[in-house]
Order: sequence, then C-alpha cells, then structure tokens
Amino acid sequence: MSDKIVVCLEKGGQRDMAESFSRRTGALLVEKPGDQLTVLFNLKGVSLTGYGLTYQGDFENMLHRVTNGRLQHEMLVRASKSEKEGRKAIDATAGMGEDGFLLAAQGYEVTLYEQNPVIAVLLKDALRRAKKHPVLKEIAARMKLVEGNSVELMPALLDPVDVIYLDPMFPARQKSSLINKKLQLIQKLEPPCSEETDLFDAAISAGPDKIIVKRPLKSEFLAGRKPSYTLNGKAIRYDCYTL
Repeated sequence: MSDKIVVCLEKGGQRDMAESFSRRTGALLVEKPGDQLTVLFNLKGVSLTGYGLTYQGDFENMLHRVTNGRLQHEMLVRASKSEKEGRKAIDATAGMGEDGFLLAAQGYEVTLYEQNPVIAVLLKDALRRAKKHPVLKEIAARMKLVEGNSVELMPALLDPVDVIYLDPMFPARQKSSLINKKLQLIQKLEPPCSEETDLFDAAISAGPDKIIVKRPLKSEFLAGRKPSYTLNGKAIRYDCYTL
C-alpha cells in the first residue's frame, strides 16, 4: 500500500491521527496532495483524493432514508426486523458503513469490521462527524468500528450476536453515477477480499441467530448455500439464514 498512497496533513488537520496512519500503513507523509491517491487530513476531516476526484464519507446523505417513516421501507431493515431489547449486529464487510447505519437506525448495537486501513480511517472520520450531528448522533452512537479482518475476528467473539450482515460485493458492483466518485477512488485501493466460503464459515462460527447476505438479484448463493428465505428487490436481494 505504501507505494500507492501518500498522506497529506493540511492546516486544521489532526496531526496525531495523520502521523499514526502514516506509521501503520508505511505511507509517506507529504506537504501537499499529489496526482496519486492521497489520504488528506484537514479542517474538514479526512478525505481521499486523486485523479482529479475527492471523496469523504458522510452519513448526512442518508438522513432521507431514516426519517419521515422511510426507514421501515428499507429492505435490510425488513430483513433484520426485531423488537428484541439490546439487540446486536455485526457488519462484517463494513465498507463506508451505510448498511451498518441502517441497522443502527433500527436499534441494533452495530460492530463494523473493515480491514482496509484507508477505508477504515475514512469511516472513522465519518462516524466522528455523525456523532456531532443533531439528528445522526443517536444512531452513530450505536456504531463501533473495528479495524481488522472479520474472518479472523468473528470466530473469537465471546458475546452473543443476533445478526451478522455480509456484503462481499463491496466495492465493485454499483453502477449509479451518484456513487461514481466514491467507486472510482475506492476501487483503486484494491481492498483484499476474503474467500466467500471463509467469510460465511466465520459468520456461522460466531453463532448468530441470523445471517443476512446482500447479493445481486441473479447471482449465485454465497458459498453455494441456500438461504432460509429471500427478500427480492429490483437489482439486489437479501438472503436470510436463520440458525
């Protein structure tokens, strides 16, 4: 990673966070963003720049999906519906945390696993800002980010979990021009992708009540395993495994 990404600290940026990220990833700390991918720390937070594009994680653009009665129409919310007190979920393939945010909005305490350090630092900053937002802060307070490989970490869980959510398609599937900026930059990171079977086996080993898998509508079942039931949308589906 260090030969593909540099770190730039501008005025107002968190120096300790930038220097820590530089040390952990081996990425060079530079004075100004270059043409290559740059993790930029400045007054606005943390962003990823390069190739004439800039992307910053932001949960504020999800406000319309969780307010005015719209949350209950989300397919993931329907797939994970529960009235249980203190329910807990794991988003094992967090990406930029949008799906984990929907679970948290529904009332789950959500642990998000992300193993790519660049995506993780963008998500960490997005959560930091969301926790200061007057509407988002209550939802974001139920989200905890863990940087690491969920395949390695899930089997070691000691506390029971109600739902484990898997979206192994991130980040290569979307076509919408609305996410094109994010897609173009994050795809250049070439995040490591666990084998689907390993991912599914790790989720099972954690002993959840349910595993929910997001898939393209016409794709094969994850690891070839038939779900207990499926919710279908126009382009995607949610395969639900009750254990």
